[in-house]
Amino acid sequence: MTADPHLGIIQPVSPPAQHVCAECVRLGTPWVHLRHCLTCGQVGCCDSSPMRHARAHAAGTGHVIVRSIEPGENWRWCYVDEQFV
Repeated sequence: MTADPHLGIIQPVSPPAQHVCAECVRLGTPWVHLRHCLTCGQVGCCDSSPMRHARAHAAGTGHVIVRSIEPGENWRWCYVDEQFV
């Protein structure tokens, strides 16, 4: 298995100030789980959420590596390669 070529876009990001999807809050929509962008630090809702804001952020910005910020989870995901990294 080779290293994901997108790992180079990871930057030091601060822990999220709030554990909410700001776009869902703005729209009044629910979310299921939250994902933290490892390039800019934005928090968005997961693919199981109706609006899928984390994936939309990745598609719109090229910030394709996220991590779960759910309690007890410690993984990263690449939206381009659809794999854990």
